[in-house]
Amino acid sequence: QVQLVESGGGLVQAGASLRLSCTASGRTFSSYNMGWFRQAPGKEREPVAAVTWSGRSTYYADSVKGRFTISRNNAWKTVYLQMNSLKLEDTAVYYCAADPSLLELRSLPMAQDMDYWGEGTLVTVSS
Repeated sequence: QVQLVESGGGLVQAGASLRLSCTASGRTFSSYNMGWFRQAPGKEREPVAAVTWSGRSTYYADSVKGRFTISRNNAWKTVYLQMNSLKLEDTAVYYCAADPSLLELRSLPMAQDMDYWGEGTLVTVSS
C-alpha cells in the first residue's frame, strides 16, 4: 500500500516559480511509477508530468514542456514538481499519483492508469 501527501501549493504571480512535493509512505515506493496531474474547475483531470520507478525517464504534457520538471528521491520517498514561468492557465488543484506497474512507463499516463492518489494541493496564479 502507498499513501501520498502533497504540499507546496499557494498563490503566486504570473512568471513566478513553485515547487510541489509529494511524500509517500510504504516500503515499496522505489518500484512505483509516479505522476503529477491537475484539474481546473469545469475541466477533466489531465496529466502534467510523470517519472518511471527508476527515475531514468520523464514525460511531460506539451503545455508545460520547458517550464516544469519532475524528479524523485527514492531514499526520501518523495517526488517533486518544479514549476517555473507560471501562467494563469496553470491554476488548478495538483495531484500526486502512483502506478504499481511491473513495467516502467513508456509515455505520459492517463489518470485511469494510476492506482493511488493524494488529496491535492491548490496552485493559483494571478496577473
